[in-house]
Order: sequence, then structure tokens, then C-alpha cells
Amino acid sequence: RIRKLKKEQNRIWLFWIRLEDKQMECTTNFNRIRNNLQTLKLNEMDIHLSEYLDKLQSGDIDVTELIYELTKLEVEAKEIRAMNACVKVANFPFIKTMDDFDFSFQPTLNRDMIRGFTDLRFIEQKENILFIGSPGVGKTHLSVAIGVEAARHRNSTYFIHCNDMILQLKRARLENRLEQRLKFFAKYKLLIIDEVGFLPLDDEASKLFFQLISRRYENHSTIITTNKSLSQWGEIFGDSVLANAILDRLLHHCHLVKIIGKSYRTKDLTKELNDSSEDGV
Repeated sequence: RIRKLKKEQNRIWLFWIRLEDKQMECTTNFNRIRNNLQTLKLNEMDIHLSEYLDKLQSGDIDVTELIYELTKLEVEAKEIRAMNACVKVANFPFIKTMDDFDFSFQPTLNRDMIRGFTDLRFIEQKENILFIGSPGVGKTHLSVAIGVEAARHRNSTYFIHCNDMILQLKRARLENRLEQRLKFFAKYKLLIIDEVGFLPLDDEASKLFFQLISRRYENHSTIITTNKSLSQWGEIFGDSVLANAILDRLLHHCHLVKIIGKSYRTKDLTKELNDSSEDGV
């Protein structure tokens, strides 16, 4: 009996030793898997591995579902990183969306049409958008909002003020790399040129602007914001013939948006002045 009891005790001890070995082996393999995931920079899989292994052990999911769910998390994270990278390199002066725009302050705008631009079909169809309006009415905000949406959908997008773009092109010509710089601005699926007409362009600048628009014509979409009516573009470029040639290419496939309203920048000041006048009365 004593011998049988000892044998039974030995079996139990052997069982627990083997169990501990298996647990240690599982722990070691778990750590190895995590190390591999970290080496491969699969951060989401690394973070959620333990959670999904618990689900597997409890029977909530099978091995196939575990692999699918972990890889799905990684793919989604990769998409978000790519989206954020596209927004980051787009050179936006600020990040604003269509939801941030106060349409009630500009009631003349067709809200459905403006929001419709965020479906990005105009990019697929290589159409342009031209925002015309006085300073402060929201032209830049709307162009950025559309641009952010385009970048988030991984369309190559770039924002630049007209004067900055012209300075870059002029510098490139002096350094014998104009072709390279024109290709840079021409390559984007969506190029946003802000504040065209705020400063007059000399003959060289006007011709450089024409070259760029010609390269983008029917190849990619361009959004332009301007405070000048179309009849005043001859004044911007100092040459009505050149201005008409630029407009001919821009307006051929174009959505023309005129914003008639007050300036966002002065609305609070106007309110204060009105309140002061009422108090004075």
C-alpha cells in the first residue's frame, strides 16, 4: 500500500512538473510571438494579442477568427497612419472640415452642392473648383475642408498660397530647375492655390502660372480661391489675352462658387460695435 501510495504521489508530481513545463513553454512562445510582432512593427497585433488569446481559450472565437481579427486591426491602423501622413504632407495652413463651417453665416451658399464636393467625384472626373468672394467669407476654409477629405482618402493633395508658389517657381527658374518644380506642382491629384489675385502678378509670374495650369489641364483637379471676379483677371495677370487663356483651361471643367456675404473675421467686431451703438443710444 505504501509503495502504491508513493507511486501515485510520483505520478501526481510528474503531472504537475509536465504541466508547469508546458505553461513555461507557452509563456516563452507567447513572449517570442510578441517579440516578433514588435520587430515587424505590428503594434496593433502586439497590443491585442493577449485579449484575443483569452477569447480563443474561452471558446468565443476560433483560430481563424483570431488571425482575421488581429490582422484586421493592423490593416485599419495602417490605413489611419497612411491617411494622417497624406494630410500631414499636404501643407494645409490649418485642419478644418466641412462640419466646422458655419453655413448659417453664409446663407447664399448652396449647402448641398458644397458638401457634395466631399464625395470627391470631381477629382475622379478631373474637374476644378473656383471659389470667388471677398476676404473672410470662408473660401480658404472650404478649400481646406475639401482638401483634407481628399487627403484622408489618400489622394495626393497639396495646398499653397499663390504668391508662395510663384516665388518658388521664379527661384527654380534662376537655379535652372524650373522643369522639376513645375512637375512637382503638376503631379498632385488635387492642387489648392489660395489667394489668387490678392497681389498682382508680373509678366514672368503670369507666364509661369499659365504653364502650370496648362500642365494640369484635364490631367488633375485644381481648387483656386480668389477675391477677384472673372472680369478682373486681366488686371491680375496684366494681360487680358493670357488671363483668358488661363480661365479657358480652368473653367472648361469647373464648379464656380461665388460667396456673397460678410467676413467671418469681423463678425465679432461688428457685433461689438452694434452692441456699443445700442448702449450709446
